[in-house]
Amino acid sequence: MNDSNIKIKSLTHWWRFVFTILCTLIVTVACHRGGSLPVSDYTTNAACRQMEHAAGITCVPKKFERLVTLDDAENAIALGIKPLGAVISDFSSYWQDKLTGVKNIGTIGEPNLESILALKPDLIAGYEYQQNIYPITSKIAPTVLFRFEHSGKWKEVFTNMSVALGKKEVGEKIMKNYYLRLQEFKQKIGSKLSKIKVSVVRVYPNNINLYLRDSFCGTVLQDAGLSRPESQNFTASEAKKLFANPIQMSIGNELIEKADGDIIFIWTAENDAKGNQTAQKKLEQLKLSPLWKNLKAVKENKVYLVPSYWIGDGILAANLIIDDLFKYLVNAP
Repeated sequence: MNDSNIKIKSLTHWWRFVFTILCTLIVTVACHRGGSLPVSDYTTNAACRQMEHAAGITCVPKKFERLVTLDDAENAIALGIKPLGAVISDFSSYWQDKLTGVKNIGTIGEPNLESILALKPDLIAGYEYQQNIYPITSKIAPTVLFRFEHSGKWKEVFTNMSVALGKKEVGEKIMKNYYLRLQEFKQKIGSKLSKIKVSVVRVYPNNINLYLRDSFCGTVLQDAGLSRPESQNFTASEAKKLFANPIQMSIGNELIEKADGDIIFIWTAENDAKGNQTAQKKLEQLKLSPLWKNLKAVKENKVYLVPSYWIGDGILAANLIIDDLFKYLVNAP
């Protein structure tokens, strides 16, 4: 799940799906011979384990073969599990090669329920913001919705998902490797580490945002031992009070000095081509500004355009950020 705005499922689409479910049940009853409708009781199945999550308690199958994820499949794939279906968006492009054979079930915040039903999953995984469709998905298959307050909580989500998917030890090994890579980064950058302040900037079509200390990329920078400019060094709780957003704040062009640092990582990726073109145009205009040209990082030619995985929320994206830290902070001339 990224920080894009979540779309609300339309009532028309909801009721069309409910109608489909009802028709399916009617046909099943009509065809069933023996007097009673077979019911899958997830809570008493001995081959499952009880798990508390954002929408309640679900008995998760110990052995499942047909996973569907209501959001992207990044964490599942990192754990070695390829789902049958997932939301595949432009933000998945950095691990697109791992999605071969995975059916796209819709858009972020709006998975297609008919597509999910057609895949006949035996486990469905998603995030707490999808509770509006939980009453339906939980009738299709056992459904687990993970708590995900904001992208800075990505490590907790990954750990919880690894447990739910029966991959706890695999998850621990992956996180251990993450920290080992960061330890290597610290060793290679040496004494320069404490002297570098890293700024993280996103250019939207209509505004400029700074990503703060507890954002997804902010947590990776913290783990790497890198400092942030004072303008971006707010915790999630502080930012929520000050800016009504735990991970980012908006500034106008006249306050662009708040985006300065020893190094600036910047990107413009949007959900659609038109929005991305508008953001790219805004960035080009920003580069012509005298205020922009006066920034320290600009003067020293240390502004780096990076892909959208910097605003990701999974372990694959986190490792790609580490790749960039090696590329621009350790290996750069």
